[in-house]
Amino acid sequence: MSRLSLLRHGHTHWNRAGRIQGRSDIPLDDDARAELAGYELPEPWNTAALWSSPLHRASETAALVAGRDPQVSEALTEMNWGDWEGQRGVDLIADPESGYRHIEDWGWDFRPPNGESPADVRARLQPWLDGLKGDTLAVCHIGIMRVILAQAWGWNFDGDAPFKIKRNRLYVIDMDSFQPQSEPVRLLRQDAHS
Repeated sequence: MSRLSLLRHGHTHWNRAGRIQGRSDIPLDDDARAELAGYELPEPWNTAALWSSPLHRASETAALVAGRDPQVSEALTEMNWGDWEGQRGVDLIADPESGYRHIEDWGWDFRPPNGESPADVRARLQPWLDGLKGDTLAVCHIGIMRVILAQAWGWNFDGDAPFKIKRNRLYVIDMDSFQPQSEPVRLLRQDAHS
């Protein structure tokens, strides 16, 4: 059996400000580093193949929780938000001219100006997914996780998602059936083991 586990990177100052990061290489903030240093991966994920996006917020999250450097894949880079990167979603939604939509109204082909659609991201990810063998943990971004989990759950970016992506949790997919595990797995607090 081969499984894929997905973990979202820690907070950045852009996350906390509600700004769209996309491919902008915004680092973790100090609070995120301190928080992540207090976590560790549960078994068997602590020995799984470790991958991350090349963006520093993901690769640093991987190193902090796993205690080792990840392999890096460009396929795991966050969705390209084009002209909307650096802007706040609340400001874009308030401007009827922006074309911005809530994720529940996207469909697979919604595309930010000069950016990528979920379908584009899916096509970019597929060769990486097809090459996985054994248990794999990927530390990545909410956009990447949404695309993979949407496929696994059969959600088409239309209406409420059947999953909620939270930090410090592993979202597991059986790669043989491409079926999701119904509940995420929490990271372990290191102080709970000492």
